[in-house]
Amino acid sequence: MEAFPTKETINRLRQEYPPGTRIVLEAMNDPHAPPPGTKGTVVYVDDLGSIGMKWGNGSSLSLMPGLDSFSKDSQPQKKRSRGMER
Repeated sequence: MEAFPTKETINRLRQEYPPGTRIVLEAMNDPHAPPPGTKGTVVYVDDLGSIGMKWGNGSSLSLMPGLDSFSKDSQPQKKRSRGMER
């Protein structure tokens, strides 16, 4: 059984992956995992170090750093701009 992450580890994860960070999934060992290449947005990092996600395919399966393979998206999602009103 693995030890729980330290407070320092949790704080580092929260600094590295704040809410809104865009992620690209590389691999996840779960039968319900989104396919590799799926992009998503970080929602939170919990007290166990799991990264809560909102995936582009509608999934909300969390990432487990050290078990799952993922990276930050090098091309973050652009904010939608509103057209000029007439």
